[in-house]
Amino acid sequence: MTDWTATRAEGEKRLAAFAPRMGRCYANGRNTDHGPTGHKAVSVLSPYIQRRLVLESDVVAAALASHGPQDAEKFVQEVIWRGYFKGWLERRPQIWTSYVHGVQADLAAVDRDRRLRRDVDLAMNGQTGLTCFDAWAEELVATGYLHNHARMWFASIWIFTLGLPWRLGADFFYRHLLDGDAASNTLGWRWVAGLHTRGKPYPAEAANIATFTSGRFTPRSDDLAKVTQGLEATEPDGLPFVLPLRPFMPPLPGVPTALLITGEDCRIEDFGLAAFDIRTSATLTTSHLRSPLPIADCVSKFEAAALVDTATRVGVSPLELYADAPDDFVEWAASAGATQIATAYVTRGPMRDWLEESAPALAARGITLREWHRDWDCAIWPHSTAGFFKVKQQIPQLLEQLVKA
Repeated sequence: MTDWTATRAEGEKRLAAFAPRMGRCYANGRNTDHGPTGHKAVSVLSPYIQRRLVLESDVVAAALASHGPQDAEKFVQEVIWRGYFKGWLERRPQIWTSYVHGVQADLAAVDRDRRLRRDVDLAMNGQTGLTCFDAWAEELVATGYLHNHARMWFASIWIFTLGLPWRLGADFFYRHLLDGDAASNTLGWRWVAGLHTRGKPYPAEAANIATFTSGRFTPRSDDLAKVTQGLEATEPDGLPFVLPLRPFMPPLPGVPTALLITGEDCRIEDFGLAAFDIRTSATLTTSHLRSPLPIADCVSKFEAAALVDTATRVGVSPLELYADAPDDFVEWAASAGATQIATAYVTRGPMRDWLEESAPALAARGITLREWHRDWDCAIWPHSTAGFFKVKQQIPQLLEQLVKA
C-alpha cells in the first residue's frame, strides 16, 4: 500500500487488474475493511481518478463491459458519487469558503487552548487509546490511504466520541490522503456530521465496526458516543442557496498560448493540443495549498510524479512553477507572448482560490485563463443540486450519454 507509481500507465494497469472484481465481488465486499494489506475488494484507484490519470468514464466503461449494468451498479454509483460531490460544491462554493475560514479559526483555537491542542495531537498521532481509531490514524499517515468505511468511522469518532472540531479532522485527511479532493473530503466530513444531509449524522457503532473489519477490531459500545443528533445547530441558517455553475471560456485555437499542466487533470493530451499555438508550457505544484499545516510527503511526491508523467506524455519540457505569489506565474506566460493560458477546468478548492487571486495580475498583462471542460462533469453537475438520489435517477441516461459502447 505504500508503492504508488503516479503514472497513467500504472493507473490503467491497476484498472485492468481490478476490472474482473467490479461486479458482485465489489458489491458484496466493498464495505469490509481488511486493513492496509487487505484492500482486495475495492479498487484503490481513487488517487489515479482524483488526478485524472485514469478517467471516470474509462473506469465505468470497464465495469459495464465486464459485468453489465446490473452487476456493476454499486461500483458505477460509487464512481459517480465523486462527480456528484464535485458538482454539489461547484453549485455551493460558499461551503468551501466557510470551510477554509473555519479551519483557520479552529487552528487559532488550538493555539489558545492547551487541552484542545493535546487532544487533537493525540488523535492525529494515533494515541487516543481507542484501538481501531488509532490504527486508522497510523494507516492514513503511513500509506496515504484509508478504506472508505474506515474514513466514515474515523470521522464519526473524531466528531462525536472525541468531541473534536470536524474541520480539523477534515484537514488531517486532506493533508495525508493521496486521493484528497476538496469536494469529496469536505462534503464527506459534513455528511458524517449531519450537515450535508441535515439531521442524519453517521454514527460509528461497535457492532458495525466489528462486523465490517472481520473482527480485527471489537470496540465496546461504551467506547463510542451514542449519536442522537448532528452538528446542525452550528449552522442555524441551513445550507446556502444553489448557485449557477461558474462560467468558463474554452481555449481558442490560433492564439498565442501558454499550456498549464496541473494535478487537477493529468490527461491534458485528450484536449487536441495540436490545434493550439503553444508557445510555452509549465507544471503548477499546488498540494501545499491544501492546508496551513504541512502536507504529507507522499501527497507532494505523488503530485510531482503525476505532473512529470503528464508532461512526458504530452512531449513538452515545462517550466516548474510553485503556487506562491503570482508574479512568476504571470511572468511565465507574458514572457512567451501568450495572450491565453490554457488548462483543464479547475474545480472549487485551493487551486481555484489561488488562480482567482492571480486573475487581476493576469488581466493587467492582457492574459486570459481559459479552461477545457470534460463532458463527464458537464453532464453530472447540473443534477448535483440536492441529495445523491437526484443524480442516481439519471444514471441510465448519463451512462448512455457518456460511456462509449
